[in-house]
Amino acid sequence: MQYWFNTRTQQVEAHDDPARARSADLLGPYGSQQEAAQALETAAARTAAWDEAEKAEDEWRTGGPESSRRDTSPLDG
Repeated sequence: MQYWFNTRTQQVEAHDDPARARSADLLGPYGSQQEAAQALETAAARTAAWDEAEKAEDEWRTGGPESSRRDTSPLDG
């Protein structure tokens, strides 16, 4: 059975529920009601992890955490 979390109603909806929303308001599918109920927390944790990965990639690409705040172009005196 699959479950979704409806961000508009803040309710878990089952796959076989004939009244289940079919819109952009749904997060999922999830394998259990418990997982669906924690959808917002899961999404927030994934977003934070992606933000950290992007920050680390930017730091690696620019040479450090402070590099993105200063102009390192040799053409700008």
